Amino acid sequence: MPQRSYLDWNATAPLRAEARAILAAAQDVFGNPSSVHAEGRAARRLVEQAREEVAALVGARPSDVVFTASGTEANMLALTPGIETADEKAPRSRLFLSAIEHASVKSRGRFSLEASEEIAVDADGQLDLNVLAERISRTPRPLVSLMLANNETGVIQPVAAAAATVHAHGGLLHVDAVQAIGRIPCDMAALGADVLTLSAHKIGGPKGVGALVRTSDDIHIDALIRGGGQERGLRAGTENVPGIAAFGAVAAAVRRQREAEAVRMLALRERVEAGIAAISPAAVIFGAGVERLPNTTLFALAGVKAETAIIAFDLEGVAVSSGAACSSGKVQPSHVLAAMGVSAALARGAVRVSVGHETGEADVERFLCAWRKLATALSNQERGIAA
Repeated sequence: MPQRSYLDWNATAPLRAEARAILAAAQDVFGNPSSVHAEGRAARRLVEQAREEVAALVGARPSDVVFTASGTEANMLALTPGIETADEKAPRSRLFLSAIEHASVKSRGRFSLEASEEIAVDADGQLDLNVLAERISRTPRPLVSLMLANNETGVIQPVAAAAATVHAHGGLLHVDAVQAIGRIPCDMAALGADVLTLSAHKIGGPKGVGALVRTSDDIHIDALIRGGGQERGLRAGTENVPGIAAFGAVAAAVRRQREAEAVRMLALRERVEAGIAAISPAAVIFGAGVERLPNTTLFALAGVKAETAIIAFDLEGVAVSSGAACSSGKVQPSHVLAAMGVSAALARGAVRVSVGHETGEADVERFLCAWRKLATALSNQERGIAA
């Protein structure tokens, strides 16, 4: 099989060895973790060990980690008018979210469209804190949802500053850290997050496992899935023991390796961007003027369509993705780039390159060779030269 380079880590990460090993072993721990016999207690130990590792990853207490089936479900669990604090048992009156949130947050969770509103971002893709302050100042008990890092551009949001503003106005802050975890620090206290969303498969765990983490059990949340009372009554259903155990294993691994990996990934990202600029000086790298994740590049070149580029890369053995969302076979401009004021024509050509812990220099070189070939073909077409 021809060698390929996987550069779509923001979509999902390959399963890490740590996850693969414990997934296999945990299949034989068949007890129900809610059972009190030895088999059930063995399963419960795996779940609670994982809870400790996931909590340590974000500086939380194990008791404040609620396991879910995905980051999307965790977002839906958090986005409810019924989220309240122990000293203020009243519904949240309104949801505020940035204009660049993931589709699961843009769905508004359990808030109605009328009870929510979006806050603009600037041309670099960062939340406008002045607009946020002005909007929530008129709203009692607001809930604000803000991603820590954007999944398309990699732009890091001013979460700590937003948290100070939100708390000053009696609000709560939900942070979607799905894309940031394992790449930048995600300590809940430093961020000022009241609740935070995670997903296992973005860091090399299995698909189908996520978590919602609270700062304390003083924050009460209406359960989204009701039933047997698992996860302290916040998420009913028998726990996915192998998946949760694997989540814990990769959480421990990325906590140990994050700093070194961030340095290594940043070097790769800079090589990608320097190569793009050398080959195509007119290419635009979105969010280049602000702090971004060390592994993410979103770029476009006028005249190149994303679907054409992605197919061309795939044929050259390189897996990348588009900054646009595909629906019913039609490519629509990214809502993130639209919010940043990028023209629809340029946004339709956005290509995302995201690296991970297995990415090497050879992968970057394969990408740049493929891009040089595509850009040269485009240039020749424009000049009327046969490829």
